[in-house]
Amino acid sequence: MSGEGQLADSENLRPENVADVTVDALGELSKALETIHRVRGHLYSAHQLVGGADLTLDRVVKLLRQAGHDEIADRVERELLGRNLLPGRWTFQIMEEFDDGYYAAFQEIERDAREKLAGGRRHIYEAEMKERRRTHGMPGHEATPEE
Repeated sequence: MSGEGQLADSENLRPENVADVTVDALGELSKALETIHRVRGHLYSAHQLVGGADLTLDRVVKLLRQAGHDEIADRVERELLGRNLLPGRWTFQIMEEFDDGYYAAFQEIERDAREKLAGGRRHIYEAEMKERRRTHGMPGHEATPEE
């Protein structure tokens, strides 16, 4: 934040000798991780939606049988009920693989980069942006909740 006032929030202060380009890179890495957090939420939504649809098939089979459509009920029961979403995997298994693999690696790499390059501080880029964009002394533009 070369030449600008210091942030009141010390947890997000740029450590000495950290270049603008490093703060930019860490900001982009954080932004990418935030996107992956959203992806994780969407995957969990898909997990719950697919599970709910599968449970609904129980009622579909029952209603088809009541209507005398045993052949179609049999096909739904045999080919859809309990079917894997991907070969050998229900959605919970996909979620576990995602969480333990890609998601965990992404979080660890982002955390390691922050530790090595910025003393573990988070959101330096955003904190400096806040300081540039807020109107000092104006209500609703405080640097911290305590101000």
